[in-house]
Amino acid sequence: MRIAQIAPLCERVPPPAYGGTEIIVSLLTDELVRRGHEVTLFASGDSQTIAHLEPSCPKALRELEASPAEISVYQTLQLNQVFTQAAKFDLIHSHVGEVVFPHSNLATTPTIHTVHGIIPSQVESLWRASSQQNFISISNSQRRKDLQLNYVATVYNGIDTSRYPFYPQPDNPPYLAFLGRMSPEKGPHLAIEIAKRTGWNLKMAGKIDSVDREFFKEQIQPQIDGEQIEFLGEANHQQKCPLLGGAVATLFPITWNEPFGLVMAESMAVGTPVIAIAMGSTPEVIEDSKTGFLAHSVEECVAALNRIGSIDRVTCRDRVVAKFGVERMVDDYEAVYQQLLANKPLVNNPISNLVTDKNRLTA
Repeated sequence: MRIAQIAPLCERVPPPAYGGTEIIVSLLTDELVRRGHEVTLFASGDSQTIAHLEPSCPKALRELEASPAEISVYQTLQLNQVFTQAAKFDLIHSHVGEVVFPHSNLATTPTIHTVHGIIPSQVESLWRASSQQNFISISNSQRRKDLQLNYVATVYNGIDTSRYPFYPQPDNPPYLAFLGRMSPEKGPHLAIEIAKRTGWNLKMAGKIDSVDREFFKEQIQPQIDGEQIEFLGEANHQQKCPLLGGAVATLFPITWNEPFGLVMAESMAVGTPVIAIAMGSTPEVIEDSKTGFLAHSVEECVAALNRIGSIDRVTCRDRVVAKFGVERMVDDYEAVYQQLLANKPLVNNPISNLVTDKNRLTA
């Protein structure tokens, strides 16, 4: 297949540190090439891939410190790049949301959209107007039934488990880990509360977006003492594996409906169980009492720590290899691509008969 992949421009593909969507695009793109597909990646110029790279800006827009106006210009140039040569591709796979809809509505090449995040209320009307297009959810809980989107499959995010060494036992002295954006929805303030209530040491790492700087300054930074509560900054891959692997448990005390939560899979891949708030995708990623614990409050997270020794770290690793490995993810995307192309004459109509193997794709 000749496939175009449209990546976000704010981060490099793959990202040097934080960047969930860009990790997925990188893994998917390169594995498709290894399987013999002809793939073109539309991404920032500093991206690294074995596919053919069509740069849409010199380097990641976060590195360029691009203004909102500049971001809009680069996104427009990127979509112009893609759709002026759409006839070259059998299929276009977008990872950038609603900005693509006007183009894919008019294109004769079928387009599929992976929904990587939460759809903001301000743009819901755009999604409703394009509901007949082809959408992939990254968890069943993420689906927005009220928007009546044409979901053709759920494909769970995957990781390259070969790059995540297994840690058979945590470090001594013991500690808890938190890895994620320093934002209210990811719950770093709740992770600190859990640590302080239990007396556990907590090692934290994560990105601080500009929108979250005040939150970090007011609610997180004053509690970092460098002893019980440590903040390690934004961790790259080489740093996050030992951070997660050396922990007794990874805390995931989210306050929003998490679309997937790659950190959970990464933690379990290195053998570390996860204690998470049961919101969004967490019940789909964590097998309660076997690879971690699902809680409904800080109090339940605290109580779960008393049972964390009952979790087998090998079981954590095995679950990720079976359900969230890159091979499984790409298998599932290939199945969707094949089904979509089999229905190619219907690309400008609602594809009600695009059926995937739901037992395999959503189990």
